[in-house]
Amino acid sequence: MIYNKENNFTEASANLPGFKRRPYMQLAQVANPANPLQLTLGGTIDEVFVVYETYGQLSEDGSNVILVTHALTGDSHPAAHDEHDEPGWWEPLIGPGRPLDTDKYYIICTNVLGGCQGTTGPASPSPVDGKPYGSRFPNITIRDMVHVQKRLLDYLKIEHIFAVVGGSMGGMQALEWAITYPKYMDRVIVIAAPGYSSPQAIAFNKVAKDTIMLDPNWQQGDYYGGAAPDNGLSIARALGMITYQTESMMYKKFGRIRRSGAFEIENYLDYQGQSLVKRFDANSYLCLLNALDLHDLGYGYPSYRAALARIKAEVLVVGVSSDILYPAYQQEELAKILKNLGVRTEYTLIDSLYGHDGFLIDFHLLRPILSRFIRNGVFSKKTEKHHHSFLKARSLAYYGARLVTTE
Repeated sequence: MIYNKENNFTEASANLPGFKRRPYMQLAQVANPANPLQLTLGGTIDEVFVVYETYGQLSEDGSNVILVTHALTGDSHPAAHDEHDEPGWWEPLIGPGRPLDTDKYYIICTNVLGGCQGTTGPASPSPVDGKPYGSRFPNITIRDMVHVQKRLLDYLKIEHIFAVVGGSMGGMQALEWAITYPKYMDRVIVIAAPGYSSPQAIAFNKVAKDTIMLDPNWQQGDYYGGAAPDNGLSIARALGMITYQTESMMYKKFGRIRRSGAFEIENYLDYQGQSLVKRFDANSYLCLLNALDLHDLGYGYPSYRAALARIKAEVLVVGVSSDILYPAYQQEELAKILKNLGVRTEYTLIDSLYGHDGFLIDFHLLRPILSRFIRNGVFSKKTEKHHHSFLKARSLAYYGARLVTTE
């Protein structure tokens, strides 16, 4: 985006042809050369602009704020603001009478650092020369995204939030919030997200990143002003869609039906890839995939457990039964460690056929879980149900790996 001196939107940059200017978007500058953003892996970003949207009214004492954090290709628009507005990606969960009740709570959602829907990312103009960052954009982490969100809340003069909630990459942000700013929120909701990215998740992302970087149009990330690596991004998205779903759901939706000389599943993956190309920047996709790979709550702390021990808020962890990207055992183990550390934690498994995408589809399963936790916090009971999946070999391997981690 190009910004004027008043920090208002002026026009969508040619570098971001898929940018959608929505009427309720707001913009804030949260870093400048006098107060640059210090990055987790070193270096700084001198100027950071954040796009965000809000829902509901801030209470007089400021105690009703819920921060919603989005997943990989999400944005700052989780729900419609009125009957004339476009529906958002979490529409059934946000609004009057819904779990994130806008009659009671003040909802804030930002586009993440590194994104391409208004917040500073690889396609943004560098303050040095006004040209897109491209290959010059630094490596960022989930923690950096959280630091930017904290700066936005400081800008809005919000000193404490009631809850932070997110799924997938949004869940990773929620966990980082709980560890980095442990006294800043009362409740944390983590859906379909692990405490660190597993080798299998990193392997999926490796293939996706390579498809973009092997596209001749990628030009080492400096393709702005010319042809974008659309083919690579489209294939990367197709791979992602495979990891978000399940074999049983693909059978149910597509079977072996053929149309126009191709299997319907092939047509579907092509459609999803082409759709993303129209609204997302390939460099942002690479940037955010890299942040997912780097995700490890223990980074910078004496151990993974030491990081989790910092959490003061009540935590709800939700797994999705059929998730192959971030399998439910990872959420179970996260919850078990938190409980062992004395963190007030509740774990819930939703029985979904949709795989990782369940957190964006099975709203009828999420509504009662979120509503009760937001209303009452951790469910108090003397006897907890323990799932036998803790005894599975893959579960023990994951758990054991975290216990020996030293950073």
